[in-house]
Amino acid sequence: MGGFLTLVEPVVILNSIGSSFYSTALTLAIYSRCNETSGGQSDEAQTLSSNFFLVYNSLGSLVSLLSTVPLGRLADRRGQKVLLVVPQLGSVLGKSFLLVFILYRLPLYLLYVGVCLHGICGGSPAYWSSVVSLAAMRSGPRARSMRLSSVDFVSGVAGIIGSLISGYIYRVKMSYGQTGVLLIFVSLLVCGTGLFYSAFILNYPAISEREEGNPDSSKRGEMDRGAVALLFAAMILFVLGMSGAEKVICLFVLKPPLSWDSVWVGYGQTATNMMYLTSFAGVLLLSRWLSDPALILLGIVSNCTGMAIMAFAQHSWVYFTARGIMMFACIPMPTICSQLSKLMDAQSYGRIFGWLQSSLAVTDVLSTFLFTGLYPLTLDWYSGFCFLLSALVSYLSAVPIL
Repeated sequence: MGGFLTLVEPVVILNSIGSSFYSTALTLAIYSRCNETSGGQSDEAQTLSSNFFLVYNSLGSLVSLLSTVPLGRLADRRGQKVLLVVPQLGSVLGKSFLLVFILYRLPLYLLYVGVCLHGICGGSPAYWSSVVSLAAMRSGPRARSMRLSSVDFVSGVAGIIGSLISGYIYRVKMSYGQTGVLLIFVSLLVCGTGLFYSAFILNYPAISEREEGNPDSSKRGEMDRGAVALLFAAMILFVLGMSGAEKVICLFVLKPPLSWDSVWVGYGQTATNMMYLTSFAGVLLLSRWLSDPALILLGIVSNCTGMAIMAFAQHSWVYFTARGIMMFACIPMPTICSQLSKLMDAQSYGRIFGWLQSSLAVTDVLSTFLFTGLYPLTLDWYSGFCFLLSALVSYLSAVPIL
């Protein structure tokens, strides 16, 4: 039992389920409000929703820059607990604003306050910095790529479970007569359980244990800054092309010709989360024959090819075909993190991964501005253009790897 309590995976599972619930509730609540505002005009509702998510996602990413690296430095000195608990506390508090928004039909800007609160507590960058750091500390160099991929795997499984049932829960009306209230409440309950587990149950590695997961770190000497810079560049280019396009997809499927409802949105999120499972299977089966750089390139090609096909999705089966081709799209990020962890000492994980996640937060903002700003401009002539641009940009991430 003691060994189980050292695993960060239960925290990842709970947060992934809770986040899946919240993502479905947020997307549908915002689109519903924008549809009311636009008088049922689909293109105008798409534009209003796109503009909202542009500001919402940018605020979350930018505000998190203020605290991610300081929290990482503190974690390197005092332990990883602070880097895992504080972002989850902010997440629960931030998500509660959506519940208030729906119950009292408050203005949209209330949700900006919630995402800023989450960001001040470190947001997703700090949370994933801690998850990656803990998983790396609990694994040896040879098994690290598999271990980090397994974290993505359990996140994907949890996301599938959450996505499959989120659409059905969203439809349930409570005594307030509004849809989505129960889904948000369950999301808060699940994320709160993850916070409790992190704060009071999970066993964290002591300072003396950090080198045990890195037996070769004493022999490594100076960190190879050139290799670290190339891996940072590859990750940034990959996220620059992928992040913004994924945010556009959630709006793309709501408009004609797809016109998905809450259940189909849940199915679409399930297909997205399936990529974590297939990517893990790819690492498990192919790592015997392929090196880490080869696996990363496979993931890049898989992601970009599927995204290019997504540009031509006029029917639901084309969407799911594209997701199927993207089966290895989740390999690059954990494998690059594994490569990074082998280039540095465990005592610097919080700081380096904090810088990485902060860089990705800035990249996420740029990607969000690029794609959510461009998407409304393409609705009249070719709404799939953003996905072709995404594929092109993400393909550039292969250059640093090569």
